[in-house]
Amino acid sequence: MLCRSGSGVAAMKVYGDSNSGNCLKVKWVCDKLAVPYQWVEVDTSKGETRTPQFLAMNGAGQVPTVAFDDGRTLAQSNAIIRYLARDSALIPRDAFAAAKMDEWLFWEQYSHEPYIAVCRFQLVYLGKDASELDPEKVKRGYAALDRMERHLATSRFFAGDTASLADVSLLAYTRVAHEGSFDLDRYAAVRRWIGEAEAVLGLPKAR
Repeated sequence: MLCRSGSGVAAMKVYGDSNSGNCLKVKWVCDKLAVPYQWVEVDTSKGETRTPQFLAMNGAGQVPTVAFDDGRTLAQSNAIIRYLARDSALIPRDAFAAAKMDEWLFWEQYSHEPYIAVCRFQLVYLGKDASELDPEKVKRGYAALDRMERHLATSRFFAGDTASLADVSLLAYTRVAHEGSFDLDRYAAVRRWIGEAEAVLGLPKAR
């Protein structure tokens, strides 16, 4: 997939797995901001992040990884989108608001993704039954959704009244949390936010 390659300027390459919410964050930001990129599909289930060529770009052997046309590379989804969105409306101009956005970015990777995304992965891609899920992961996934619901009951988006990278980051796996057996029907504020965040990013509604 080659997107908005620009006028004769080499586009950066985004190495990603389309099944990964972390990778989709990068795609969404590129599309929203019209950043030229070439998507290079990587099948993590086939060990394609463990080849010598890939490990030379990212020694951690993970996607997403971005390779710029000057040879530099960057990994970790939230670091990538933070870089790509610099000087854009997706990062608040106010320093404290930007720091609050970062607070949510860190929280997403530590207290949200390891539970909601992992439960979804086990059901959708490993074919497990919901009864086989680790109860502690389910508990902590619901704890993350509970916190999001409380926050969104009083705030339109995560870092204020306009969407930011915090919303991009948290949307990736929250919009498909039901695929990991999480019941979103009990989270009215979260469901309202999902719809608004999808609209901002121009995404179709999650099934």
